[in-house]
Amino acid sequence: MKRILFFVVLLVTSISLFAQKDITKFMGIPIDGFKHEMIQKLKGKGFVSSASDKNILKGEFNGIQVDVHVVTNNNKVYRIMLCDAHQMDETSIKIRFNKLCQQFKNNSNYVSIDDYTIADDEDIAYELTVHDKRYEAVFYQKPLAIDSTEIAEKLKETVLSKYTQQELDNPTEEIQKDIYKMSLDYAIEIVLKKPVWFMISEFAGGYYITMFYDNEYNRANGEEL
Repeated sequence: MKRILFFVVLLVTSISLFAQKDITKFMGIPIDGFKHEMIQKLKGKGFVSSASDKNILKGEFNGIQVDVHVVTNNNKVYRIMLCDAHQMDETSIKIRFNKLCQQFKNNSNYVSIDDYTIADDEDIAYELTVHDKRYEAVFYQKPLAIDSTEIAEKLKETVLSKYTQQELDNPTEEIQKDIYKMSLDYAIEIVLKKPVWFMISEFAGGYYITMFYDNEYNRANGEEL
């Protein structure tokens, strides 16, 4: 068992696993809790209520005027949605989208699995209308690291639920590979819980960016079906 535990600790250290309690943040605010609490926290960042709807906030974010929506599931906040307050033409939205991609890519607090940049010769209007193409980019906030021993203990619980003590005392190569896979799956699951993504939206011939900061721990997963 000590050999397995050492293996897990070593693996955890090498791939930098992180705390499950670590959730997505927007402007430093954890995306969690009740809606009215979140609205007050956002107002503390300078956003103000819309004249037409007190649940919609307005303000500046990353140099752009935006409308901010707080979305809940089961009375708990799971998403902050931002929409550009002003529409723009095709050329401008392409520049804005690509600039955002570059900003996120250059931000050390995020990781991504793809390059979402739109080519200069891409006909956005045609692709959206004819091919119903979605222009979106997904990034993930890096989790905050914690003591690898604590993570190892959590992984050990998972391992013990699958293998007997005897199997762990003398693990086969197949068991070691499975533990490695379980650890990687655990790491990937944690990272995927903190997505920040944005897309090009269209209305009446104009374009704008819609951005989402999601806490996947609070998202509906069919519990009430």
